[in-house]
Amino acid sequence: MEVHSSQWTMQMKESLLEMIKSERNHGEKGRIIAKMNSLVDADVIKALYKASMEGVQIDLIVRGICCLRPGVSGISDNIRVRSIIGKYLEHSRIFYFKHAKPAIYISSADWMPRNLEKRFELMTPIYDQALSLKLLDLLNLQLNDNVLAWELQNDGEYRLCQLLEGQKPINSQTFLEQYVNRLYKATKKTTSSNYLTKKKKIFK
Repeated sequence: MEVHSSQWTMQMKESLLEMIKSERNHGEKGRIIAKMNSLVDADVIKALYKASMEGVQIDLIVRGICCLRPGVSGISDNIRVRSIIGKYLEHSRIFYFKHAKPAIYISSADWMPRNLEKRFELMTPIYDQALSLKLLDLLNLQLNDNVLAWELQNDGEYRLCQLLEGQKPINSQTFLEQYVNRLYKATKKTTSSNYLTKKKKIFK
């Protein structure tokens, strides 16, 4: 499926269901990664279950409420759910559908009935390849977090991700904090340099 522009409310839900179905049609070659605050919408959850039953690998990063049960035999064996809890409040919504065109989307909406059916929300495809890859890297970073991640079990309980012996600690929030600081310093340096150059030209 191909999405060309920003979509709102019911258009968005239809597109999400279509993209989940498309991954389902690809079976074991399908791949879905979705980051959001809450997952409640019954239609979306059913679609994810069906995709899982066809072999699609699904990773969900859900900070708050999650009504989907992962790891249920024959239903959600291929679905994993984790929550990143740290000093920063996780609030972004990023969706990856391997076979969609483009594959990465950002959105204002959680996968809840109130967001997908009642409110005015937007979902925007990311066409820039470099930005798309950065967002996918962010999703994979959080999937590899073994410090702040809590994993949802099929009994509804969350367990803190355990650091295995010899495994390097990966704290996604610390990594992003350092990354943003480096960007800030680089931007500040460039801005200051440009300002001084312009000042010299003005008063030359």
